[in-house]
Amino acid sequence: MRHARVIAVSAVAISILGAAAWAQTRITPLPDNGPIQTASLEIDFSKTQWGDAKAGQAKAAACAACHGADGNASIEMYPRIAGQSERYSAQQMALIATGQRTSGAAVAMVPFVKDLTAQDMRDIGAFFATQKGAAGIADDTAVADGPYKGLKFYEIGQQLYRGGDAARGLPACMACHGPTGAGNPGPAYPHIGGQHASYVSRRLQEYQAGRTGETDKAHFQIMASVASKLTEQEIQALGSYLQGLHDRADDVAAQATATAPIAAP
Repeated sequence: MRHARVIAVSAVAISILGAAAWAQTRITPLPDNGPIQTASLEIDFSKTQWGDAKAGQAKAAACAACHGADGNASIEMYPRIAGQSERYSAQQMALIATGQRTSGAAVAMVPFVKDLTAQDMRDIGAFFATQKGAAGIADDTAVADGPYKGLKFYEIGQQLYRGGDAARGLPACMACHGPTGAGNPGPAYPHIGGQHASYVSRRLQEYQAGRTGETDKAHFQIMASVASKLTEQEIQALGSYLQGLHDRADDVAAQATATAPIAAP
C-alpha cells in the first residue's frame, strides 16, 4: 500500500511537470499595437514670428547656469552666446532638441530644450542677440620652430582668418564670419569673435572628423572642407586669435567709460 502511494504521488508530479513544460514551450503571439510613431527630426520655424527679446529673457532663465546670465559663459566648455544671431541660436537649439547635435556638452541641454516650441527658441535667441559679447586674450607667445617660426602664436590664426591660404584652397574665415567675427545672420553664419579658444578648437576638430547627425549637412560640409586642411597647430592658433577678436569700437567705449568724470552727488 505504501508503494502504491509513492507511485501515485510520482504520477501526479510527472503530470504537473509535463504541464509546466508544455506551458513554457507554447508560443503566445503578442498583440499588434500598430506602427511605431517616430518624432520628426525637424522643427518648423516657418510659422514663427521674429523673436521677442523680452519674452526670451524670461525663457532663458535656465540657460544662465552654464552660459551666464548675459550669455558670456565663464567656463570654457560652454560657449559664449552673447551677441549670437537669433537664427543661429534657434537652429542650434532645434538640432539639440531633435538629437541631431550630440557633441560636447549638448546632451546636458536636452532637458532644457526638448519641450521648447519653435517660437520659444526664437525668443531665447532674440534675447541673447541683444547682449554684448565679451572677449578674452590671445596667446602672443613666439613660435620657436616649424613653418610659422618667428610669428606670435595668435598671428598664425590671424593670418588664416584674414587671408586664408590660396595654395591649399583655404578661404579667409572672415569671408563668412566678418572681420570682427560678428558672423552673418542671413545664412546663419555664427558670431565667433571672443569665443573661448578651447571651444573653437574642439568645434574645428569635430568638423575635421567629418561626422555629423544633422539631416541638412550643407553648413557642416562647408566647415568640414575647410577644417580638413588645417594642422593641429593652426586649429589651436585660430582658437587663440578668435578668443581675443572683438570690435575695436568696444575698446573705445570702454576707455571712455573708464575715464569719464564722476558726477558730483
